[in-house]
Amino acid sequence: MEIEELFTQIANIGFPIVVSCYLLVRIETKMGELTKSINDLSKNIENLFKP
Repeated sequence: MEIEELFTQIANIGFPIVVSCYLLVRIETKMGELTKSINDLSKNIENLFKP
């Protein structure tokens, strides 16, 4: 395996890995916010229908 081929493989495989990790971190943050919003909504709906 030549050095150029090795660098090409690293560039082709490394970029998708970096993008995937970045997106996973972003999605994790958004999922936490979404979970909090759903819990708040659930509490508000519960309080709305209490006698």
